[in-house]
Amino acid sequence: MLIGAMNHPANDVLSEIEWMAGMGLEFVDLTLEPPAAASWRIDPHAVRDKLQEHGMHVVGHTAFYLPMGSAIEDVRRASVCELRRCLEAFSTIGARWMNVHPDRHAPMHDRRFFIEQNIRSFQELLPDARRLGVGLMIENLPGDYNSAPQLGELLDPLPELGLHLDIGHANLQVPYNTTEEILLAYGTRLRHVHLHDNKGGHADLHLPLGAGTVDVRNAIRALKRCEYNGTITLEVFTPDRHYLAYSRDVLRRMWNEESNAAPFTANESSLQSLL
Repeated sequence: MLIGAMNHPANDVLSEIEWMAGMGLEFVDLTLEPPAAASWRIDPHAVRDKLQEHGMHVVGHTAFYLPMGSAIEDVRRASVCELRRCLEAFSTIGARWMNVHPDRHAPMHDRRFFIEQNIRSFQELLPDARRLGVGLMIENLPGDYNSAPQLGELLDPLPELGLHLDIGHANLQVPYNTTEEILLAYGTRLRHVHLHDNKGGHADLHLPLGAGTVDVRNAIRALKRCEYNGTITLEVFTPDRHYLAYSRDVLRRMWNEESNAAPFTANESSLQSLL
């Protein structure tokens, strides 16, 4: 299992990699978003070289607000164009997987409409993903894509898509944390994990581990039951990096404790397939 963090898109990408390496993180969850980390502003070769300098891996992340389900066709196509540009950049940088946030904003249209629009957008992107060697994965989102049946509306018709599980999101706008439900249904397609804490409800607080109501140990046990041994991003958003370092240590300790207690051997090949 590798622990990483996400760059702040308002900061210089190379500087972000430097402090993460200094903290001993093992990969960067590289989000390509404006203003400073936009796909058209970064130098993918310089990013790749900086990661190699520090022996760090990389997972691709894209803007959460791209309207790939829009009812306005030119807007939908523009989001696909941006995601293609991200795929090109991540291919150069060396990422094996890129996340996409399924869209759910199509006012005065029903759910079936924006599901079909998302599927159209993915179908247009998948040939480029294959050509570039970068897999696509979808992230669970509070409200519309946060249960196994909801995610299945995209995962079932598109078997090439991977699952990007956000355990913090799985605790929001739901009667119970849906981590286990999602993994039971789609754990074999799990490619990446986000982990952070919150207090349920609607507020996506991105707290340090232990500061909210997310049962981190139970989530780790659920990951281990599907033999996941890949990348986990700590999405702890605070100016004081002490809280990120603390969460890193909590995650590593719990992971090791559950590894020693687990009745099975973690599948090391699963890590290699992600990097």
